[in-house]
Amino acid sequence: MRYPAAALMLRMLLMQTRSELLMRWRVPAFSVTNLALPIVFFTFFGLPVAHVRRGDGVSIGAYLLASFGAYAVGNVMIYGFGIGVANERAMKIDRLMRASPLPPLVFMLAKVVTALVFALLALLLLVGYGAVVGGIYQPPAIWAMVIARLLAGSLPFIALGFAIGYLSGPHAAPAVANLIYLPLAFASGFFVPVGQLPGFVQAIAPFLPTYHYAQLAWSALGAGSETLGTSLLWLAGYTALFLTLAVRAYRREERAKFA
Repeated sequence: MRYPAAALMLRMLLMQTRSELLMRWRVPAFSVTNLALPIVFFTFFGLPVAHVRRGDGVSIGAYLLASFGAYAVGNVMIYGFGIGVANERAMKIDRLMRASPLPPLVFMLAKVVTALVFALLALLLLVGYGAVVGGIYQPPAIWAMVIARLLAGSLPFIALGFAIGYLSGPHAAPAVANLIYLPLAFASGFFVPVGQLPGFVQAIAPFLPTYHYAQLAWSALGAGSETLGTSLLWLAGYTALFLTLAVRAYRREERAKFA
């Protein structure tokens, strides 16, 4: 049976995505870590203040759920792509894919869809945990907006993950990802509000991609300090920067292996 070109591409994407999902799910270091770690962090940082409200009436519990939601999505994107791509390069999977009929674009898109699925699952588990264990309530429409914004705004971290994966080897990638993402997360107020951080950190926070990413979620709760347009503009700029790094690293890899 012959499929139209678009239908064939979609079929390949679905099949490759299924393979990626199964592969990631069967690796506990990826699946358990990315799904459970945000919940663990929220248990320590969020549950003790889950019922406290800020001076403007915003629930601190909901605020921290949004913060760790941003952490969870960024964690999936950077570690999933950064470490996963580096490991696949070491195992020569990229050469295997090059020899197969699968188009490189479909191969990459399947990874993006897989990461978005895991990120969505991590967010749903985190919000559900906060509601059941912490008694944190927000209208479903608010949580839907938070989740939609975090998924839609994750593009710069997808690009950063690819850049890490193609610029570092399998042994260096975890260290590089930690050295980049954890300081960004702490300095942007994911774990502790920016106003409680040291003065020099508060000064640099507004220039970090993670800060503007978290603003997408915080503003959905009425706790943001910048407009949606400002957040999106910053994230678009970082997307262009990280995507440029990723494409250059990918092309360098292609020239080295297949030229």
